Amino acid sequence: MRTRMARLESPAYRARELERVYSEPDLPHSFHYWRGASGKPYLHLVYSLIGCPAVPRANYVLVRRDDDGRRVALAFGQTKDDAATLNRAYLRHEGAKRGVNEVHIHLLADTPEARDAVEADLRLATIEARQNSAVDGLPSTTQAA
Repeated sequence: MRTRMARLESPAYRARELERVYSEPDLPHSFHYWRGASGKPYLHLVYSLIGCPAVPRANYVLVRRDDDGRRVALAFGQTKDDAATLNRAYLRHEGAKRGVNEVHIHLLADTPEARDAVEADLRLATIEARQNSAVDGLPSTTQAA
């Protein structure tokens, strides 16, 4: 099991998975940067909830996009399963429960520690934005899971 996990976390495996996701011809996607509390931007692929492909271990943001184009992050997390199809099922289920219409996937964090750091940075940015909105007397536009 340990050897299999090491293989799944290897840079070569991640590169093949990135290539597979990027090369899906019938899955339109765009890109969006989410900025962490550190100021670091994190590039995410954007999919509709239904159009979300099977994904390897990665960071995600579950998003509700309003008619005016404003994006509201409703949850941040990581896919945890070795089976990409189970990760897709989880994202669709969680997204449907929360009423999201977009799934944003960050595939560039290639170790569990890197994914933990991305998730923590994005969560902290959301908490800070919510606190700043409350201080300014403005309604909060983001919510952390």
